[in-house]
Amino acid sequence: MRPHTDGGLSRGLLLLMSVATGLAVAGNYFAQPLLDVIGRKLGIGPSSAALLVTAAQVGYALGLILLVPLGDLMERRRLAVSLYAATAVFLLVSAIAPSSTVLLASTALTALTSVGAQVVVPFAATLAAPAERGRVVGTVMTGLMLGLLLARTASGALSELGGWRTVYWVNAALMALMAMLLRTFLPRLGGDGEGRSYPGLLRSTIAMFRYEPLLRWRAGIGALSLASFSVLWTALTFLLVRPPYGWSESAIGLFGLVGAVGALTATVAGRLADRGYVQLVSGAGTVLLVASWAAIAAGGRSLALLLAGVIVLDLAHQAVLNSSQNVLYALRPEARNRINSAFMTTLFVGGAVGSALASVVWVHGGWTGVCVLGATLSAGTVVLWVLERITVTRAAPDVARDLVRVPATTKGE
Repeated sequence: MRPHTDGGLSRGLLLLMSVATGLAVAGNYFAQPLLDVIGRKLGIGPSSAALLVTAAQVGYALGLILLVPLGDLMERRRLAVSLYAATAVFLLVSAIAPSSTVLLASTALTALTSVGAQVVVPFAATLAAPAERGRVVGTVMTGLMLGLLLARTASGALSELGGWRTVYWVNAALMALMAMLLRTFLPRLGGDGEGRSYPGLLRSTIAMFRYEPLLRWRAGIGALSLASFSVLWTALTFLLVRPPYGWSESAIGLFGLVGAVGALTATVAGRLADRGYVQLVSGAGTVLLVASWAAIAAGGRSLALLLAGVIVLDLAHQAVLNSSQNVLYALRPEARNRINSAFMTTLFVGGAVGSALASVVWVHGGWTGVCVLGATLSAGTVVLWVLERITVTRAAPDVARDLVRVPATTKGE
């Protein structure tokens, strides 16, 4: 398995990196279709069980801001392998957790270190030839999104076979395997920010919001998109376990296969970005996000409409995410991990807020309230995208200068 082929990535290494990102994020979503059964087994209510989803989102956001920027400072293969190994350990803790408190803590720690996936994504973008970067990022993000969505299917099936703890045992073993494979096949790649202090690295990451207007816009769009996405997948479990559905955990998990259809469009979005249509993909994605909630709302009583709405929402979210990454990765190659950290931290804070709001709104407003919340968040992505286009058009000379200059405060401390 060779790292490069004519200036790009070999197919084998690209496949490994895609699978690795998917498995890393999967551990953060195992609990979603199992919230009801975990709650019953550990003696906690729906709102408390939903905190597992929020803990995963918050832990992931902390890992993004505290750990991912290290990819611009230290050797990236060592960082990725260390994070994957740590995730395997924390998954083992979840597998033997004797109480909801321990499970909540191990879930947060698993999420914290599972940001190894977000070290691998810019790693792939750096190894890729410039003309294929959109396709490479799209392929790796397809792996990530498939892991996120199929985690629900796997957790439901494994729960039926051996109980809810089984899925944590299985993923721990797979993460340990991924750590070994990445150690073997990834090339060594030193960070471009070597010599910078860790506090300086974090200050530089935060400073990216000041110096990159596109980062501010895209972070806001991404946060609202993931919030809408999280509202659906958090509340969906509560809808499907009750009439008129009354599904089992394994049946609920199969919904991950539905969402996977949307995730498979990531490579298409990447190829369109390579051809210069990145803004078209972004705009279409935000509009489709809003449209999807009409079908999802009707899905409270119609399985066909629910399926259609979930597919469209996942497709739209993936288009927004992938197009935004292609815009941002082109800004500053030497600060790619810090830009990714800033963007993804904001993104997953939005996801955590969406999950928390979904559990509260479900209790007080049911499925109708959840759909109003999701549609409102989605509409916000359209507004921000339009404002970004207007702002960039009016300030084109300034923005163009921003994209090539590197302020001294972001080069060193």
